[in-house]
Amino acid sequence: MFAAVRRTTVSAMQEPAPSPFFDPQEIADADAFLATGRLVRPVESPADLARIRDLVIGATAEVLHLDVDAADGFLDGIHRHVDATRLNGLRRHVISALNRAEWVRTAYFRLARALLQSIVGNELAMQLRLNLSIQLPGDASSLLPIHSDTWSGDSPFEVVVWLPLVDCYGTKTMFLLPPAASARMHDQFAGSADSEALFRAVENDLDWLTVRYGEVLLFNQNLPHGNRVNAENETRWTLNCRFKGVFTPYADKRLGEFFEPVTLRPASRLGLDYRLPGTAKR
Repeated sequence: MFAAVRRTTVSAMQEPAPSPFFDPQEIADADAFLATGRLVRPVESPADLARIRDLVIGATAEVLHLDVDAADGFLDGIHRHVDATRLNGLRRHVISALNRAEWVRTAYFRLARALLQSIVGNELAMQLRLNLSIQLPGDASSLLPIHSDTWSGDSPFEVVVWLPLVDCYGTKTMFLLPPAASARMHDQFAGSADSEALFRAVENDLDWLTVRYGEVLLFNQNLPHGNRVNAENETRWTLNCRFKGVFTPYADKRLGEFFEPVTLRPASRLGLDYRLPGTAKR
């Protein structure tokens, strides 16, 4: 499995962008994404970001019975009102509020629409439910050990749109192993089940990603990534959601079960519905 992922990554990096068919910004974005495995950009719709954050703040204040004097700093300081034993209940309540609101997925998509079209394509499938991560300072119960999503059944054609609701930096963020180091790691550690040993082996090569509120991160989930104990004095709040080309191969997470087409074009809709004369309807 590891070798297959490596071949896909390296071959894609070696193919030059077909410049006659892409504009200069698309070429620059493609080159940067293939070289580093991620892109950090300002959100394309600040109003949608503010609306999403306000929903999260409102749901959090509701379940914790808090008054919100000002949005800025409220989420960063939530560890003063909840501990690790109550964290999962809070997270579940906020996730439920997010996924009940019919407008949220559309708003989330608009945060990175042009970037997704540049990197993934303009006929997209989107994850049905947003995910939320809350990481309190010093809390070891919310860790995500180093992993690649493809190792556990995700399609290598997926990308993740990762959205901070607070400034994420230092240990209050995620790490990503860059493509070149990832290729070396795949050769050396194929089949290793010890995530801590793997982390220690590649620790010096990891990129700790600074992503501020108002920015969005799109990253290659084939690359090993994860987080560590948050040693900052603020709480981390991040959302994430997967996107892929509708017609690219699926793995364990299927269309209709985990993904939903969101930008299917008319020609594709016509082609999917087409039947030859005299044949049965699909």
